[in-house]
Amino acid sequence: MTTIHQEVGDFIFSTLTPEQMLAYKPSAEAQERLEELIARDKRDGLLPGERGELDRMIESTRLLVMAKAEAMVKLNERPSKTA
Repeated sequence: MTTIHQEVGDFIFSTLTPEQMLAYKPSAEAQERLEELIARDKRDGLLPGERGELDRMIESTRLLVMAKAEAMVKLNERPSKTA
């Protein structure tokens, strides 16, 4: 049985090379928003809409980490080039 994460990962790797996947970083704006929501959640709590936004960002981050791990596996499976 395939999971949605596997399907998304397959899609990502059908368009990106492992090197491109490893080089990807979220924008500074997105990273700042994530950090802001985490800090506010710890300090004061979040409104329901903000909680949903943070949950989606966390899930996206998990997916990105899994895709980068898969990219590393793919790179390590390649035959090494020796001179």
